[in-house]
Amino acid sequence: MELARNRFKHALAAGELQVGLWCSLCSNIVVDVVSDSGFDWLLLDTEHSPNELPNVLSQLQASRSGTATPIVRPAWNDAVLIKRFLDIGAQSLLIPFVQNVEEARQAVAATRYPPAGLRGITTSGRAARYGRVGDYLRTAHEEICLLVQVETGSALEQIDAIASVDGVDGVFIGPSDLSASLGRIGEPGHPEVQDAIKHAIDRLQAVGKPGGILTARPEEADRYIQWGYRFVAVGSDLGCLTRSADALAARFKTKSA
Repeated sequence: MELARNRFKHALAAGELQVGLWCSLCSNIVVDVVSDSGFDWLLLDTEHSPNELPNVLSQLQASRSGTATPIVRPAWNDAVLIKRFLDIGAQSLLIPFVQNVEEARQAVAATRYPPAGLRGITTSGRAARYGRVGDYLRTAHEEICLLVQVETGSALEQIDAIASVDGVDGVFIGPSDLSASLGRIGEPGHPEVQDAIKHAIDRLQAVGKPGGILTARPEEADRYIQWGYRFVAVGSDLGCLTRSADALAARFKTKSA
């Protein structure tokens, strides 16, 4: 059996725009629904969502036949967390709060088997189709996509070097944490923060690495894409549910009043 091809990784390397949806509801049924909506990728969050390994496994299973590549965000840049998500079949990871080159290298090492890295070995996990992918240990890294988050002013100062680490496939800008770091907490749309976001993608383009970002505002998404961001989350499952439910209730509550 052949190793599964990571569509997202190859599309990103080719410079193709990848439009995504943030998934925070920790539900395999939700993932099953939105994986056929036409998105290129889905972010399965475990940093700011009550999402644990068995839940993520069911979400990976639910996404298998859809159009969207699942990307798992571990709660931290931790080799044990990364290993466990890779073993259950995640091929794309978004690592939060990477502050410098050394931390980027640590993330890369966690996704590589020795001697290139320190990933622990199992030959019977879901990632190797339960032992059916015979050369998995030698080829797994070829289809693993590693994205790192730059979300503070100090990390932004080092973004060129972080992005240039061998094995880093893309850099994601975290607007909320970046705005807080810049003294504009809760104001990701502030001109100072937007200038930093524009500066970030300019520097990423200069070193030839794709940039990613999240926004719930279509006009912001359009702007980020125009600036050159290549993997852009344009909303979230939670946001879609909240807005639709609020609008539906308001429509009928207004009539009854």
